[in-house]
Amino acid sequence: MTENVLRHRLHEDAIALVLGTLFVALGIAIYGKASLLTGSTVGVALLLSYVTPLGFSVLLLLVNLPFFLLALIRLGWLFTAKTLAAVSLVSLFSKLMPFWLEIGHVNPLYAAIAGGGLFGMGLLMLFRHGMSLGGVSILAYFVQEKYGLRAGYFLFVVDMLVMLAGTAVLSLDLIALSMAGIAVLSMIVGMNHRPGRYAGIS
Repeated sequence: MTENVLRHRLHEDAIALVLGTLFVALGIAIYGKASLLTGSTVGVALLLSYVTPLGFSVLLLLVNLPFFLLALIRLGWLFTAKTLAAVSLVSLFSKLMPFWLEIGHVNPLYAAIAGGGLFGMGLLMLFRHGMSLGGVSILAYFVQEKYGLRAGYFLFVVDMLVMLAGTAVLSLDLIALSMAGIAVLSMIVGMNHRPGRYAGIS
């Protein structure tokens, strides 16, 4: 298979960017309603939104700022620009989600599984088109591309550390459900985004 076949076209990247970030923003809305937590910088921003007056959209951008320099140095300006676009869209869509969708009630177990699935599918779309949601995802993407360590499994380890921090804010049953959601996310990314299986940078 030639390099030209592997490359994504601009409109394909744009579609993946919009759909992937919409999936993630919907997952965030479901998690927020159920008071669940996810990992990576999205999880850190979500956790901080529970304990500070700042909204998730602002916090996601603030938490990601230090990682964009790393992305620019190690992964190039194209990956950095795409990732900045992805983070910005997730922030925007999360801000607009209450105007698009009103969630009256959601079972926490369903929220964990469905929300984790939405996170995983959204992140998978972004990974396959040479972008991420910043933060630890940048490290996971870099480690996989350079060293062959699967991004989903790398993220799983880091996400457990976020869960430990979450025990100071959320009850243990919500933490357990949040961990189940992370397992779903990691399984989706781990099974479907393997080195050599799919060319993600266009």
